[in-house]
Amino acid sequence: MSDTSSPWSTRVTLAFTGASGAQYGLRLLQCLLAANAEVFVILSKAARVVIGTETDLRLPAGTGAAETALREYVQVDQGRLVVCGLEQWTAPVASGSGAPAAMVVCPCSTGTLSAIATGASNNLIERAADVAIKEGRKLILVPRESPFSAIHLENMLKLARLGVTIMPAAPGFYHQPQSVNDLVDFMAARLLDHLGVAQTLVPRWGEHGG
Repeated sequence: MSDTSSPWSTRVTLAFTGASGAQYGLRLLQCLLAANAEVFVILSKAARVVIGTETDLRLPAGTGAAETALREYVQVDQGRLVVCGLEQWTAPVASGSGAPAAMVVCPCSTGTLSAIATGASNNLIERAADVAIKEGRKLILVPRESPFSAIHLENMLKLARLGVTIMPAAPGFYHQPQSVNDLVDFMAARLLDHLGVAQTLVPRWGEHGG
């Protein structure tokens, strides 16, 4: 995931959609910035509603104002944060020549899952995911739905066969979580592991006597 053209050793596209679980994406953003990553954030309209419902973060209109609000919320002054508009087709993430080597959709709604599976590319989230697939880059989707229908499962299988990592928001309990934050950290840790970013949030299985 290194990029010699950038001062940041890690570049990631992080998309938020309208599924429940905004805390997972926000914690991942916090950890990526703390690791001095360059993060391109894309927010669906539904994601803004869900974030406002599930957290005390209220995202203002405009990419610059949203960048400031996100950075203040995660309280990390490291890394580079760039919020891209949902129809900002000139953003680096929209092209194979400019997009980061990895993309995470967290949380990923089943609607976005379906759109990515069909190559819809009707907005920047869908286009960025399409770029990741066509360029053979890492794409991780974090669906948060229960139960999954046959349609959802078929879309996941289709994407998994294309090399997409499907990582449902299903935290484990073997680390004996004591709070909701511990459960959120479990998922953030798994995502960081798959992105190749060092993390100390949760010990891996077999470490520290686990």
